[in-house]
Amino acid sequence: MADLIPPAAAIPYLTIRAKGEKSPLEVSADTIIEAYKNHGALLLRGFTTDLDIFARFAEQFCSGSVFNESRSRQVLDDSRNIQSVSLGTAAFPLHPELSREPWKPDVCFFACLNPPRRLGATTVCDGSDLVERLPPALRNEMATRRLRYTRQTTQDELLTWFGTSDPSDTQLADPPAHCPFTFHRDGDQVQRSFSRPFLHRPMFTDRLAFGNFLLFARYGIDRWDFPVFDDGTLVPPAWTHIIRDVGEGITAAVAWRRGDILMLDNTRFLHGRTAVVPRDGRLIASYFGYLNFAHANEEDPPEAPWRLGKFWPPRAGSDA
Repeated sequence: MADLIPPAAAIPYLTIRAKGEKSPLEVSADTIIEAYKNHGALLLRGFTTDLDIFARFAEQFCSGSVFNESRSRQVLDDSRNIQSVSLGTAAFPLHPELSREPWKPDVCFFACLNPPRRLGATTVCDGSDLVERLPPALRNEMATRRLRYTRQTTQDELLTWFGTSDPSDTQLADPPAHCPFTFHRDGDQVQRSFSRPFLHRPMFTDRLAFGNFLLFARYGIDRWDFPVFDDGTLVPPAWTHIIRDVGEGITAAVAWRRGDILMLDNTRFLHGRTAVVPRDGRLIASYFGYLNFAHANEEDPPEAPWRLGKFWPPRAGSDA
């Protein structure tokens, strides 16, 4: 039976190390689920993993998956929504996957198909630990606020949600129940918005967590106006600086080995990466899913389409 090595002071994930097993599929699903619920971050190491094994491992825990439409990803298995991570070389700040959209996945799976020769580590941070280390007064204020994500709507999006690329004002004011957005006109453009708590409760713990797009927006793409508070005011830069600094102090790096699988609770953990050496062959596969052993996010609309199978978001206006 595989060894289970619990998290340590500087390692926030549980390691499942092969002990005679060849494939991660030989580890019982019940063992994985129990460890995932208790710890939220699992590193499976010492197994033989290829693209098909990775897909089968991830799919056994999910009822659906989402395609990440951000640029510079390679599609590795179109039929199973498996892509590479971003093929760029820049370091990435901490973020939960697709937290800029209402279909933020429950879980992230990453598999190392070809390890980097050096650098290119994935970084991991427990968003609940981060919250507990914030100044108490600031934490309490954050817990009362919500963030709003607003961007220009494309014709593809309008067609998806309304069945027409030119909905009337009446339609915009009353979108279908399964649509996660509110809409408003801004001149000749239509804007779509959704909101989420600044701090939230993850799926498997009552501890509040930080898990939104703020750090990536501010320090990854230099956007200070997205997201904003739900009253339209900007989040103070001092807040994001404190969150960044506290998070960096409890972030661990996963130095990839061939065959590794990293499974992260995307409602609790943030991830990022160190800089990547150009053309070093690093290939990390990703699968972003919705768990079949958890309740849906209470913020989701009824019959959210991303939880019903393979979800391809309508083409958005930008990567912001």
